[in-house]
Amino acid sequence: MIRIDAIVPQNDIRAISDALKKIHVGGITVMKVRGRGKTVGPALHAAKGTETFIPEFTDKFIVTVIVEDKDENETVNIIRSHTKIGKIFMYKLSRAVDIATGAENEQAI
Repeated sequence: MIRIDAIVPQNDIRAISDALKKIHVGGITVMKVRGRGKTVGPALHAAKGTETFIPEFTDKFIVTVIVEDKDENETVNIIRSHTKIGKIFMYKLSRAVDIATGAENEQAI
């Protein structure tokens, strides 16, 4: 099993979610976070006046899915095709347990 975390902008969440449903990815978790990458975020105008400031951190979203090993490449390709910027991280999972049923590993996801 593979855990895939994709850091993406908010406007891409719906497209990614809909595309993952089509390949039967069971669950998806989305977390709103703040951070910065290599590039600086856009300048924002103050409420009154002409002053602008550049925030140190910008809003981003982490999309997390758990997939079987055989679905890793397809999932990554779908995420890449539905967003233009961000990062994708993959982690190997040793075990998963469904709390309600006790099902383990692939049956739990």
